[in-house]
Order: sequence, then C-alpha cells, then structure tokens
Amino acid sequence: MNEWYGLVQTIAGEIDKCIKNRSDEALTLYALSQKLGYSEFYISRKFREISGMHLRDYLRQRTLAFALKEVRDTSKKLLDIAMDYGFSSHEAFSRSFKKAYGITPSEYRQKTVPVVLRTLIKPFDCYLISIGGTDMIDTANDVKVYFVTIPAHKYLHIRNYESNGYWDFWQKQSLIPGQDCDTICGLLDSIKGKLDDFGGDEANSGSGQIMAFINEPTGRVCGWGIPIAESYGVRLPADYNGEIPEQMQIMDVPEGEYIVFEHGPFDYHTQNCKVEQKIEDAMKNFDYASSGYCLDTTQGRVFYFYHDPERFWKYARPVKKL
Repeated sequence: MNEWYGLVQTIAGEIDKCIKNRSDEALTLYALSQKLGYSEFYISRKFREISGMHLRDYLRQRTLAFALKEVRDTSKKLLDIAMDYGFSSHEAFSRSFKKAYGITPSEYRQKTVPVVLRTLIKPFDCYLISIGGTDMIDTANDVKVYFVTIPAHKYLHIRNYESNGYWDFWQKQSLIPGQDCDTICGLLDSIKGKLDDFGGDEANSGSGQIMAFINEPTGRVCGWGIPIAESYGVRLPADYNGEIPEQMQIMDVPEGEYIVFEHGPFDYHTQNCKVEQKIEDAMKNFDYASSGYCLDTTQGRVFYFYHDPERFWKYARPVKKL
C-alpha cells in the first residue's frame, strides 16, 4: 500500500506540472499513463481508492486553484486566463469558477475574499498518516542556531488548547465543522500577502502556512514545561485589513526577539524523524544562560514552526534578555 501512496503523490505532482505546462485534461491523463506505465483507467481507479476523490475532479479543482491565483495576482485578461487553463470560453471559466467558489472571476478580482482552494494532495504525508518518516537515512546537516528580531505582524489562525502535535491537532480539528485540514489549508492558500509565501504549491511554510505554539495559561503543558495552545495559520503584514474567515481568528504579534533552530533541506520520507530529533536535542541542550537570553513565556508570545523539507525545518522561539 505504501507503494501506491507514493505513486498517488507522484501523480499529484505530475498533475501540477501538467497544469503549469498548460496541458489539457486528456493530455494530462495520457501523459500520466505513459510516464507511470499503467492505463488511464487503472491510474484513475487507484487515485480514487486512496485519495477518496475522482482524478478528473481533482485535476479540475487544482486547475481552478492555479487560475484563481492568476486572477488574484495578475492583471491578465480573464479570457486569456481562461484559455491558458483549458476553458473553452470566458463564460465556461466563469461558470466553473462560480460553482467552485460562489463568486465569478470578475467579482473576485474586485474583492479577493477567502475561498477554499484545492491544495496539493499529500496521501503520503508522514504526519497525517502518523508514521513520522521511514528514517532509513541519516542527515549530514547540522542545526544552526541564531537570534533574529521579527517585526510586528498579524497571525491569522485556528487554535486548539488540548492537542499534542500536528497529527493530533488535525485529528481534533476535523471534529469541528469547517476546521478540517483540507478546508483550512484551502482557505489559507487563497489569502494574498502571506509573509512567508515563496510561491510554493504545497500547503507548508513554502506557501506561507505554518504551525505555531501560543503561550496560553489555559493550554496543554507541553514537553518544554510551558502551557500552550497549538495553532495553524499564516503570518500577515501588520496593516492587513482583509476579510477574516469565520472559523479563524487573528492576533497582533508585536516586534520581538527570537532564537531560531534551523536544519537545512532533507528528504521528507526517509529523514524526517532524524531531523526532528536533532532539532529537539539542539533546543534541549542550548545554553541560554551563557547567551544572555532566556525563553519568553509571556502570555500571547508565539513559537513558529516551519516545516518545508526542500528548504528547511526550523523553530523560531521568543526570547528576552536576562
């Protein structure tokens, strides 16, 4: 089964490439069939079996997600965007867009409200299937430790006061209507102006989405001995005044000093646990006294967690001078 989880993830990656190359649906399915050595029917069946959705539906939803970002971020004519993404006309594009998001492309361009985009499917997410990576390969990169000052900003997020880690967080959030992983990640993907957004297609810190731990006296006492609420969201400029999705909250985060523990790029499937352990050890063994700083456990201060295997894994933890 793990082989097919990996294969479906490969299919999802290839679909994104085909969309970017402006391949239409028929060419995309044909290309997948040729690349993977299976029939279009077999690929479609296994994709649905593992992902829970029809491959053609996923392809259309991902195409619309890419098209929406062009509507949002460029001044290209809507007809040109429609043609680029395989729609037969402006009207066909508008119908599909409104059916998916409840608003037409022209209305959306005038007012970019949050909508739920179809993010890149990750059936082999080693967090969401609770395996933590296969861990067969060690990592050569050491953990870098440095101090930074992060300017004032806003943090748009959902939070949980009882969860214990990423897997448990989404398990608990999925029991709350409108707060499951796909819905929240899709909404956050549509938010313009995310401070950590490097244009990534996956729902991680490369696309601006991050997990964070908020110092809260009513939260769960974590392994660091601090009561926290776990959260998932995006950092936004301090002057952000866009619409807030009803199931989320936003907080002002003042300028502050942070200590960063950072590991470089790593292989997500084989090295995840090794990297996590190295980061945890580095945080546990750091000599704060000799640095002149200590962790700042003031209520409302935020620990940011960045997980983007192609770039880094890092924690930014708030500190104050001794």
